[in-house]
Amino acid sequence: MTGRKGPGQGRSGRAAAGRKGGAPKGAAKRGRGGVGGGAARTGRVGRGQGTAGGGAPRRAPRRAPGKGLGGEQVEGRQAVRELLIAQSRRTFEVWIASDLQDGDSVEDIVALASANRVPISWVARKRLEAEARSEAPQGVLAKAAALPEADFATLVRRRPGHAPFLVAVDGVTDPGNLGAIVRSCDGAGAEAVIVPRHRAVHVTPTVAKAAAGAVEHVPIALVSGLPTALEQMRAAGIWVVGLDDAADRSLFELGELAREGVCLVLGAEGAGLSRLVRERCDMIVSIPMLGRLSSLNVSAAATLATYEIARLRTSHHR
Repeated sequence: MTGRKGPGQGRSGRAAAGRKGGAPKGAAKRGRGGVGGGAARTGRVGRGQGTAGGGAPRRAPRRAPGKGLGGEQVEGRQAVRELLIAQSRRTFEVWIASDLQDGDSVEDIVALASANRVPISWVARKRLEAEARSEAPQGVLAKAAALPEADFATLVRRRPGHAPFLVAVDGVTDPGNLGAIVRSCDGAGAEAVIVPRHRAVHVTPTVAKAAAGAVEHVPIALVSGLPTALEQMRAAGIWVVGLDDAADRSLFELGELAREGVCLVLGAEGAGLSRLVRERCDMIVSIPMLGRLSSLNVSAAATLATYEIARLRTSHHR
C-alpha cells in the first residue's frame, strides 16, 4: 500500500499509514473477518391525558425490500416515546394494549401523543402482538411515515473547521445488531450511519426497538455501493478505518488520526469486512482480545470502538 499526503494536500493511493503525533503506521495484514383476539377499543381518552383515535386501527402497508430506509412501524415504549419527542416525521397513530395499567410507563406516551394530536387506539393485547413484527413490543406500537434518508453528499462535504465522525456498516443483516450500533453511535456522538442499499438490513421494527429510539436522532444514509462511498469519503479528506479482529494494529493506536475526519467501518456478522471494502480502507485495526475468544459481536465492538474515537476526539478539546 502506498502513502498518503496530509490533510489539505490531497490523497493518492490507499494507505494503512499513520500520521505524525502518534497515529499508527504500517499496513495491516489480511485475514479472517469478523468483529469481532379482540377488536380495537376507540373513543377512549388516555386516562385523562391523551386523545383517542376514531375508527379501527390501520394496518401499516408492507414495504417492499430494498425500497428505502423503512421505519414505518415503531415498537417498544422507548422507541415510540422518542418518535413522539423527535417529531422529525409524521406519526399517524399509536396503539396501546388495553390491559396496561397506570404506572406501566405509558402515561408519557399518551401525553406526548395528545400534545402532538396523534390518535391513540387502545387494542386487545393479542391483536397488538399479532400486528407487531418484533419479539417484545411491550404493549405499544406506532404507525409513522418512513424515516427520511440522510444525504450522503452532504455528510462528506468539506467544511472549514469540521472533522466528520461517521460509521459505516458492511453487510450487517441482523436487525438487533444494527439497532444496537445506531444506539452506540448516538451515545458516542457519531454524526451518521452509512448503510448499503442492498444486502443489508434497514430500519425494521426490531432495529428501531433495539436502538431505543436512536434512529430518530442519528441520520442514516443509504448508498448503492459501500466501496464507492468509501472512495468518496477518502477524496473528501475522511480517513477510512476498518475494524477486523485479524488486523495487527490495535484500535487503541489511532491517536491523532481519530481527531481528524474519520469513518469507522464495521464488518458483517461472521464474514467481517468484504474484500472490496477492506481494500478501500486506509487502515485496518482490531480490538485486543485477552481471553480465549477471538472476537466480539459486531454491536459490542461498535460500542467500544465508537467510544474510543469519542474519547480521543474529546480529549483533544480539553
